[in-house]
Amino acid sequence: MAVHEHPHRHTGFRFPSLRRSGTAPAAGETTATATATRAHVFAGLRLLTGFVFLWAFLDKTFGLGYATGSGKGWIDGGSPTKGFLGGVAAGPMESTFHDWAGAAWADWLFMLGLLGIGLALVSGIALRLAAVAGTAMMALMWIAEWPPAKHLSDGSASMSTNPFADYHLIYAIVLIALAVAGAGATWGLGKAWARLPFVSRNRWLL
Repeated sequence: MAVHEHPHRHTGFRFPSLRRSGTAPAAGETTATATATRAHVFAGLRLLTGFVFLWAFLDKTFGLGYATGSGKGWIDGGSPTKGFLGGVAAGPMESTFHDWAGAAWADWLFMLGLLGIGLALVSGIALRLAAVAGTAMMALMWIAEWPPAKHLSDGSASMSTNPFADYHLIYAIVLIALAVAGAGATWGLGKAWARLPFVSRNRWLL
């Protein structure tokens, strides 16, 4: 592919300039721009995180052939928790998770959690509830994988890449940050949700 240079022509994409008529932007304008940019960044993060939870729900429900094989979905009689909890091989709750694996109540709680958190994030409503539920879910999954362990219960290496910070912790922090930032107001229904009378009276529903 040939590239031709045209020294007197300037075409293509350009970032918009903050300068107007040779003067620097006012402080208020700069602050407003930064606030809008931050709101859009949080909104994008919210939508992407919501899709992570929703996709997990859909794949485990219908067996889309990714993490859950075709014909092994929840609607086909498969258990969303049996494989993961049954495979726990380290940590203080190993035997407890084995007892929970495949239990109907565990399947329902896990799947409703994925669906509820995913819908809350995508729509931008009830982010505080989503943060609490999601953090609890991530904490349990962190305990199930137990990153601090160097060895599994059978003596083999755990292959843990970090004894503390893993993706479950990161997801929990993201959920809390989205709730604190009120990230549902941009590209979401957060503002309309907050104006509802029962939400105004119960701020924990935001």
